[in-house]
Amino acid sequence: MGGCCSHDVSVRGKVESEMGDREYEYEHENDVSFEQGGALVRLRGSSRFVSMYAQQGQKGVNQDAMTVWEDYTGEKDVIFCGVFDGHGPLGHKVSQFIRDNLPSKLSAAIEISQQKTIKYYDANDAETGSFDDAYDDNNHNMSLASWEGCLLKSFDEMDEYLAQEINTDSYCSGCTAVTLIKQGGQLIVGNLGDSRAVLCTRDRDQLIPVQLTVDLKPDIPSETSRIVNCEGRVFAAEEEPDVYRIWMPDDDCPGLAMSRAFGDFCLKDYGLISVPDVFYRKITPQDEFVVLATDGVWDVLTNSEVINIVASAPRRSIAAKLLVKRAVRAWRYKYPGSKVDDCAAICLFLGEQSVLLNSQSYMSRKSRQRSKHLNRTKSTRNEDNETVYGKIGVELERANSLSKLPRLARGMSKRQSSKYYTPS
Repeated sequence: MGGCCSHDVSVRGKVESEMGDREYEYEHENDVSFEQGGALVRLRGSSRFVSMYAQQGQKGVNQDAMTVWEDYTGEKDVIFCGVFDGHGPLGHKVSQFIRDNLPSKLSAAIEISQQKTIKYYDANDAETGSFDDAYDDNNHNMSLASWEGCLLKSFDEMDEYLAQEINTDSYCSGCTAVTLIKQGGQLIVGNLGDSRAVLCTRDRDQLIPVQLTVDLKPDIPSETSRIVNCEGRVFAAEEEPDVYRIWMPDDDCPGLAMSRAFGDFCLKDYGLISVPDVFYRKITPQDEFVVLATDGVWDVLTNSEVINIVASAPRRSIAAKLLVKRAVRAWRYKYPGSKVDDCAAICLFLGEQSVLLNSQSYMSRKSRQRSKHLNRTKSTRNEDNETVYGKIGVELERANSLSKLPRLARGMSKRQSSKYYTPS
């Protein structure tokens, strides 16, 4: 827990009230979407496979931003999701800037990679006819290394673009990013900082959380080593002994609580990098949905609690809103003397039919309200989910259910990051 920057001091008024049943009826009223480059871009709201919601905390202006691009890169089966958590004086502007520009830069990098693949097959396989098969089966046959190359290239260009376009106050402002591309039956995840992506999969009748990303904190040994080699410092302040931060060599600032981020140029010479971790997963029939959220959610809810809250939503369209409201409630319950953090979440459902644990009980409840003459029926809500859908329990520690997913092309990541530091 703890603020992203040690000097974060602004305060906001009262927290929004809890979500009641009445709000279920109006989940589409705040939809914000538009078309760009053949894709439908969504900043708020919900669609057939997506639910989005963000709520401002008590620390000032909401610095969380998010976006979903459907038909991404002009392909019908491709979806891009991104959640961005800003910090520092201009954190809200940085997160919005990344939200508005990173998807198009990544799309351009993907198109270039696809064109290279087309030229390769055109030169080597034109007479065999194998190109058509590869093209149809794997969307231009991009390799996993190519996917990582696109993410590395676009994140690097985005950071340089940010340095050119944003006010000099971004010298001590920045944002994290967790992005996901769903292309057919595969997921490609790029992570920068301490936001998180968690998959919900099914094992018979049980829902299992699979963490798709690593929280990139300064106290991870490999991250600490890079920072120290660049003369940055890593330690926890006395008032927050469990929160390790990056500090400049000769000054106790800015105290950044993550080891990778866009912006924060005051630390880019001292070990902070904008190189994403990239992970891949092939979707299985048991996989239900993915949740992308800022640390305002993960600081107070475990991975298991998050997937059960989403699965308990009466409808897909309000799943993210329900999750954020439960996170806000957990903040009040767990840390009554602390300022609630901004919370943002995207729920991406992977199939036509997804388990929603509470749908049947919700519809039964609404039906009972319409008629006074119906007999009282037994709720179908799973007893194990009662503490998740209802009052948050006492145990709110962050989960450690990190799956061992393959990292792609490690050598490429090192070459990309070498522009920011030189190993000793």
